[in-house]
This record gives sequence, structure tokens and C-alpha cells, in this order.
Amino acid sequence: MGTAINPPDTARTQASASRRRGRLQLLLILLLTLGPMVLATGMYKLKFWVPDSRSYHGEMIGNGQGRAALGVQTQESRWQLLVTAPRTCAVDCQQLVYLARQIQVGLGRDASRATHALAMAQPLADDYAALLQREYPQLQRYPLDLPSYTQGAQGNGAAQLWIIDPHGNLVLRYDPRVKGKDVLNDLRHLLKLSNIG
Repeated sequence: MGTAINPPDTARTQASASRRRGRLQLLLILLLTLGPMVLATGMYKLKFWVPDSRSYHGEMIGNGQGRAALGVQTQESRWQLLVTAPRTCAVDCQQLVYLARQIQVGLGRDASRATHALAMAQPLADDYAALLQREYPQLQRYPLDLPSYTQGAQGNGAAQLWIIDPHGNLVLRYDPRVKGKDVLNDLRHLLKLSNIG
């Protein structure tokens, strides 16, 4: 007697089942690769499942503005703690200048990755200028273009402290009431995540 051969219906059924398995596998592969991208895009566009908490203390500047939007022209290639004073450098401005220097010192071994600077629209009082020359020898000073600053900073005319990345992009903004520890923690976190500067 000869060997038994599968009837034609059984072979068709097996081929059909094999095709269905192949289609299911292809569908799963597409779902696993495209699904996360579609979900992330939907979360971004429709603002759902976005966490309310944040890990930074200042106001995030995420619009691509650079130092030039503040009316400050410089080519600093390190992280920068920039104090801006659209008016005279009064008590709040002087406190932020002191805070910027203390934060840079507080960075410890990463202190060389950051600088502190002051940008002013008006000249400093002679006694404060002498104090800065004597006690803040590494403080960089820049002129502040007031029309650019007024348009770009969107502030209330008070002194502000900015964290600026090595490419010159504005990252975070703080008002004069900020706590030094909060700014230090934010800057440490940025330096930890960054390979630049």
C-alpha cells in the first residue's frame, strides 16, 4: 500500500492558518513600533497624561530664545548665571549678583563649567562698581539693550536671574525672591544631564 497524502482541503486550511499567523505577527510588529510614537504624539498634541509635577524651580523658557533676545551680546561658551537689571542695580539686583556667585562656588568641581554675569541698562553706582571690582573679580559685565530686553524678557522691570546654556539659549528664569538652593539644584541637574559646557 502507498503512503497517505493530505487531502487538498487540509492543505488549504493549513496554508490559510499560516497566512493568518503571519498577518497577526506583522500587525503586532507594526503596533509595537508605531504605537508608542502615535501615543507620544497624541499626548503632546492633546495634552493628556502629561504630569503636573516638575523637577525645576524657575520658569522654563522653551521657545528657543537666546541671550540676544534679552539685549545681551556675548559669545560665552559655558553655562551662565546671568543677572539682568533693566533699571539701576538696586537691592534685589545686588542680592541676585551675590546669589549667582555663591551658586557658581557651590557647584564645587563643576564650577569651571559655569560663569556668573551682570547685564545692566544703566551705569552702576560708583561705590557698588568698586565693590564688584574688589570682591567679584570673575563677574562678567555686559550692557543691556533696553528695547530688546523689554520685548524679550516679558518681565515686570525687576531684576531677574537666568540660566543660559553654552549655546546661548535661555533655559530658566528666576525672580528676586528665589532661594539659592533651588537654583543650585536646577543648575546641578542641568550640568549632570549635559555633555556641553
